Amino acid sequence: MEWFEALFFLLGMILFFMALGVPVALAFLAANVIGAVYFMGGRGDLLAQMERGIGALVNNAIPTITSFNLIPVPMFLLMGEIFFFTGLAGRMFGAVDKLMGRLPARLSFVTVAGGTAFATLSGSSMGSTALLGSLMVPEMRRRGYKKHMAIGPILGTGGLAMLIPPSALAVLLATLAELDIGKVLIAGVLPGILLACMYAVMILGMALWDPSAAPAYEVERTTLREKLRLIFVDILPMVSIVIGVILTIMYGIATPSESAAFGCLGVLLLAAVYRSLTWEGIVKSVTGALKVTTMALLIIFGSATFSALLAFSGASSGLIRWATQFDLSPTTMLLIMFAILLVLGMFMDQLSMMLLTVPIFFPLAQTLGFDLIWFAVIILLALEISFTTPPFGLLLFVMKGVSPPETTMRDIYISALPYIGCSMLLVGLMILFPPIATFLPSLGQ
Repeated sequence: MEWFEALFFLLGMILFFMALGVPVALAFLAANVIGAVYFMGGRGDLLAQMERGIGALVNNAIPTITSFNLIPVPMFLLMGEIFFFTGLAGRMFGAVDKLMGRLPARLSFVTVAGGTAFATLSGSSMGSTALLGSLMVPEMRRRGYKKHMAIGPILGTGGLAMLIPPSALAVLLATLAELDIGKVLIAGVLPGILLACMYAVMILGMALWDPSAAPAYEVERTTLREKLRLIFVDILPMVSIVIGVILTIMYGIATPSESAAFGCLGVLLLAAVYRSLTWEGIVKSVTGALKVTTMALLIIFGSATFSALLAFSGASSGLIRWATQFDLSPTTMLLIMFAILLVLGMFMDQLSMMLLTVPIFFPLAQTLGFDLIWFAVIILLALEISFTTPPFGLLLFVMKGVSPPETTMRDIYISALPYIGCSMLLVGLMILFPPIATFLPSLGQ
């Protein structure tokens, strides 16, 4: 079988099972089993082929999902769940709200700041969008905010969530691509801060250009003493955990797995100190983290076997030879891969896209001479942008589901475009100035 026939055979089976309504992880697993029997089973009767093929599949995948490097995934997810179910997220959100005072478009800034914190720790852009859309959009509309000032910041926070550590999705991407997890996490810090600054400048510019877009309203004055209390009691303890996780990884004090465990312990201790740690909250937190972790492990299992099948069948090497025979610059190839992710994001979730593209894109990126840590940050940005790309980005429909009834899809599209523009600008800056992503990881070498 030629390489392109093997590629279409494997991808076609996955798409076939997905079209039947089979969950993505199980669709990949079923396609991998059939592919393993066909490509790795050798010759002989069907039972012997199945035994050899499935045995090879399991032997390839088990070491991947039992890796110590995967510990940050459940730990980061558990951090986010505890942060939410113990009320720490609410304390931080309320403190940010009061500290904004009479700042123009204060609720938009509150949404970006608080939403980023929640989405980063929870690891779920869709969950964050649903929560903030149901909480903040009605309040901002009641205060007279125009739709783009209410909806846009919520859609924009997802990009920050994927970049600023701790990010479970970054850990999964690094694991699937066999990269240094710590470096991928640290590489997202500067791009994330830069993107947050872009959002802030854009929101402020919108508010100053059209004051009626975010009308000012009377807020209760906060004394200096109260502001200091909010900063040191309700904000800094939570932020210090995130900073601590980043610094211990960056300076090699602890591995990403150890840092994630310490971060989880820190959130637990904070919840206990604030007397908000309940048995019900612990059960809900562990249950939520367990569900997502199980799905992630299935995705990783599928990806490991899919990568092995692509290599064994010759599909990956053939695709790389085919792609590099064209007289295209590496930047053009990068933009083509970026565009593919934008299209896939209209129909698939981030984990599914990673499972489908990482085994193909990263070997190709290595052949093209890209810095793979830098390339990983580009991919993370593409994954998140694709979620809000009109007309079919999944987050757009999540937002429609939780927004007030009078909100139209056109309103949501228009609200998303400026934030997509900021993310695209960041991608351009990273292509022109790669140290934006590579500088901090280089400090730990």
